Amino acid sequence: MNRVCELLGIEHPILQGGMTWVSDAPLVSAVSNAGGLGIIGAGAMPVDLLRYEIRKTKGLTDKPFGVNLVMINPEFEPQLEVILEELPDVLTLGAVTKIDIITKIKAKGIKVIPVLSAVAMAKRAEQAGAAAIIAEGSEAGGHIGETTTMVLTPLVADAVAVPVIAAGGIADGRGMAAAFMLGAEGVQMGTRFVCAEECTVHEDVKAKFVRVGDRATKVTSRATGFPVRAIKNKLAVTYEELEKKYHQGECSIEDIENLGLGKLREAMREGNVRDGSLMAGQCVAMVCEIQPVEEIIREIQKECEQVIDNMNGYRT
Repeated sequence: MNRVCELLGIEHPILQGGMTWVSDAPLVSAVSNAGGLGIIGAGAMPVDLLRYEIRKTKGLTDKPFGVNLVMINPEFEPQLEVILEELPDVLTLGAVTKIDIITKIKAKGIKVIPVLSAVAMAKRAEQAGAAAIIAEGSEAGGHIGETTTMVLTPLVADAVAVPVIAAGGIADGRGMAAAFMLGAEGVQMGTRFVCAEECTVHEDVKAKFVRVGDRATKVTSRATGFPVRAIKNKLAVTYEELEKKYHQGECSIEDIENLGLGKLREAMREGNVRDGSLMAGQCVAMVCEIQPVEEIIREIQKECEQVIDNMNGYRT
């Protein structure tokens, strides 16, 4: 037990990342039932589907759970209205564009935890009433910043008084223990949970995740200002070619943005691992098998405790 567990009412300080077209009610409820915090990845969900997933999750678990909204999503405001009506325990905010909205959400009794990659934003979020900060390093999958988890975590931990949750590149108990050493009091993991038995992504996606190696991911879309880390495939190569053309003045930012429309769903739900967007963190190379959620969490917690116990034997 630590401040993250006490704040969120969970047994293990492990949050499952809110992954678009990945983390729906079956996965979210399984994580919460196993003692972590499951998080619905709202992403580009239509509002009716978001409401359905929240209510379905409530029917599958009596434990706390959260929802992740992405603030650059054009449907963010209608999605937020659903959140303020359905009142999940926690709301995590990705691609944060304005901090003052935290105050409005907190007033409804929802714990707001922004996902941030800069110290200045973390300070502002704390002032606005954030319950905790998820410090996400560039090793993460999906939209990322530029600072690594190993550097960002202690910087944010030193800058704010609220609990810090480390994210990016964490897939096992060793990573969790390292995050604690750096000043975090919890971890958020996405990539590891994609390969949970309860995760409803296409089986071809899981097979791809457990097969790739340490150089599997690539960062694209830097030209748009919202870089994305995903597994290298034909789509990633096409992104790279378009970005070269953009720098040569041969295409526009809109051309790059349009390339990605619908590609995440195409991969995760339809199983197009060649042409879809396979968002994953660098730690995907550490995901070697498909396991039940409860086994994943138990294994991570046990390994973390063993690592910390072993470190207690070291003296300088």
